[in-house]
Amino acid sequence: MSKKKSHPYQPEQDVHRITLYNTIYPEHQHTSRKPRLYLHFDFACFYAQIEQLWNKMYGLPLIVGGWRKQNGQVKGIVATASYEARKFGIKTGMSAFEAWQLCPHVCMKQVDYDSYKAISEQVHYIFKEFAPVVERYSMDEYFMEVDFLLDKSRDEIEAFAKRLQNRIYEVTNLVGAVGIARAKTYSKLCSSLDKPKGRTLILTDDDERTKIWPLELDEVWGVARKRHKHILAEGYKTIGDVAQRGNEKTFMRLFGANFGKMLYQTITGQDQGRVMEEISEDYQLKQGVSYGHTFSEGSTDLDRIKGEYAIAVQHICYRMRSYGIRANSFFGMFGYNDPNSPGVGFRFVTQAHTNIDDYVYQALMDKVEPALKKACENGIEIRNIGLGTKEIDKTQQLNVFFQDNEEKVARTKAMDEIKNRFGRQYITKANTLTRVKGNTHFLERNA
Repeated sequence: MSKKKSHPYQPEQDVHRITLYNTIYPEHQHTSRKPRLYLHFDFACFYAQIEQLWNKMYGLPLIVGGWRKQNGQVKGIVATASYEARKFGIKTGMSAFEAWQLCPHVCMKQVDYDSYKAISEQVHYIFKEFAPVVERYSMDEYFMEVDFLLDKSRDEIEAFAKRLQNRIYEVTNLVGAVGIARAKTYSKLCSSLDKPKGRTLILTDDDERTKIWPLELDEVWGVARKRHKHILAEGYKTIGDVAQRGNEKTFMRLFGANFGKMLYQTITGQDQGRVMEEISEDYQLKQGVSYGHTFSEGSTDLDRIKGEYAIAVQHICYRMRSYGIRANSFFGMFGYNDPNSPGVGFRFVTQAHTNIDDYVYQALMDKVEPALKKACENGIEIRNIGLGTKEIDKTQQLNVFFQDNEEKVARTKAMDEIKNRFGRQYITKANTLTRVKGNTHFLERNA
C-alpha cells in the first residue's frame, strides 16, 4: 500500500510583510565580491491603485483601511493612500479620522487582502519571465538579479526596465517604479526617487554621488530612529557624509562589531545582498516569526482579547512548524486605545523549545493575563497586540527534561494536514473563536 501523500505547508499565507530586513545580514550576502546588478520594482500605492482601478475611482483621493460606523463616525487606520490623497497630507499609519479631517471628501475602502495577494502572485509569475531569480520582498515590492545586464549599455538597461513596466501594466493596469543599482540596498533606494512610474539607474560612482549621497540616512535599511540619533550625533546627516567621511570603526563602536560593520556597508552601498527566493530558509528566519493585529476599536473584554492572543499563537506556531523550527523564548506587547499611553512589552519562556500551540498559549497567559485583567477591570481599553519568537531552534533535537505530549503532537499534525489541504479557515481551536468585534485595517496583519 502506498503511503498517503501529505499536503505542503503554506507559511506565507495571510502574511503581510511590513519589514523583513533590519539590514543586509551576513547570511544574506554573497561570499564573493564580483560586480553585480540588482533591480527593485515598487508599485505606487499598491492597494489604492487596485481599488481605484476596480471601482473606477481614478483621480479621487482614496485611502485603504478606513470606514464609517452606522452613526457616521470614521474608524480605522490608513494602510495606504492614493497620490491624490497624499496631496492633502494624508500618510500611511495615521488614523482614518485624521485623514478625514485633512480631506473631508476622501473616499474610504477596507483592505481586500485576498484580492491584493492574488494580484501579487500573478505579478510574481510575470517577473519570472524576465529573470531567473526573483524575490517578493512584500506584496508590492520585488527584487531581481539582473547580472546579465552588466555588459549592456545604459540605454539597453533602461529599455529592459521599461519592457518590465509595460508588461506589468499590460497584464494588471498597475504602474510602479524601477531602480537598478550595483548594491541591493541602493536599488531599493533609487526606485523611490521617481515615483509613481519612473526608472532610476545607479550604474556608476557619479550616479551614486549625485542621486544617492544627498539622501537622509534614515532612508536606509537598519537606520531606525534611535540609531539615526546616534549617527547624527557623530556629525553624519546624509549618505554622502558617511561615504566621504565615515569609517567602519565608528559604526562598530556605536553598534557593535558585526552589526556596525554591516550597517556601514549597507549605507555606503558595499553590501552584496542575495536576491532570495520566497521559500528559502534564510528569507524568513533570521529573527523567527511574528504576528501583529490592531483592533478596529479598543476593548475591555478580557475573554475576547485572550481570543486574539490565541489567534496570534496559532499563526506563529503554524509558521514555525512550516519552517521546521521551534522556540522557547518569545516576546509580546499590547497597546492601549489612548494614543498618549505607551504600549506594554513583555517576554516569556516555555518549558522547552516547542511549536505546539497549547504550550505557548499557556506560558503566554501565565505572563500577560494578570496585566490584561487589571487593565480591563480599570476600564482601560486595549487596541492592539503583538507576539513573536525571540530565540529559535532549527536542530529538532529532543528536549532533555521535557517532551511534547504525543497526543497533542498527533492532533496538531492532523489539524495542519486539514489546513494545508483545504485552507486554514476550515479548522481552528475553540479559544480562537472569541475575537474582538469589528473590522480591522488588515484582515490578518503579520510581519
